[in-house]
Order: sequence, then structure tokens, then C-alpha cells
Amino acid sequence: MDPLISTIVSDFESEEQAASYDRWLIAKVQASIDDPRPSIPNDQVMAEMWALIEMKRCAKALG
Repeated sequence: MDPLISTIVSDFESEEQAASYDRWLIAKVQASIDDPRPSIPNDQVMAEMWALIEMKRCAKALG
């Protein structure tokens, strides 16, 4: 075996599980590409997520 090629260990128990996951992932990516809604800028998404995390953190602190 070529020493430059790493051995990849699969998280799947069978080739069919791996193929099923690949089909699922490809369908999700294609659905996203085909979605006519406008994209949301990464900065906006991150700001919303940090606000949500902070809100949850405060709620947890209040008990």
C-alpha cells in the first residue's frame, strides 16, 4: 500500500449503510441547491445562534 494514502475507517457497518447515507446526503444538498429562497449570510446566522445560546445560558442560570 502507498504510504501516502491513509486508511479510512468507516463509521458504517456495511456498504449498503454507507451508500444509503450518501444518497440521503446528496438529496439534502440538492434540495438546498434547489431551494428558491434567498441565502442567509453566515454573519447573520452566527449572530442569531449566539443570541440563542446566550438566551439559553441565561435561562439555565435563572433555574
